[in-house]
Amino acid sequence: MEKRRAIYPGSFDPVTYGHLDIIKRALCLFDEVIVAVAANAEKTPLFSVDVRVRFLQRAVKDLRGVRVEPIQGLTVKYAVKMKARTLIRGLRATSDFDYEFQMALTNRQLSRQVDTVFLMPSESYFYISSRLIKEIASSGGRVDGYVPLFVAREIEKILQL
Repeated sequence: MEKRRAIYPGSFDPVTYGHLDIIKRALCLFDEVIVAVAANAEKTPLFSVDVRVRFLQRAVKDLRGVRVEPIQGLTVKYAVKMKARTLIRGLRATSDFDYEFQMALTNRQLSRQVDTVFLMPSESYFYISSRLIKEIASSGGRVDGYVPLFVAREIEKILQL
């Protein structure tokens, strides 16, 4: 029997407890979840793709069925290559939905073999975003309640807090 495999793509700059919550939820539905770390040309990253991959690998090391890989190019093409029929996307609010719905429909046009499943994080992480974490940290606020401690320490080093 073929494994149910899903791709959870994102920039993960930095990985948050919300991202980890989505990964755990996806594991309840799929045998394998590949966390695909991408560079986003529209964003100025705090961490390189390699560092983000290492952060995620460390954060999910105890989760069976999770793999972390860097990707380039179209996520839907990567999904086809990896024989994954599903993309996982996290939704926090209706503002996320508009963008994510448009992306899901575009991906469907690019490959009818790949569908998108939207998952909501638990209420504890609903408001967390990587952008918000970077804003809090750059203003001197503590972010260790939103990201793994080792990530919070690296953010503090980079921002010299």
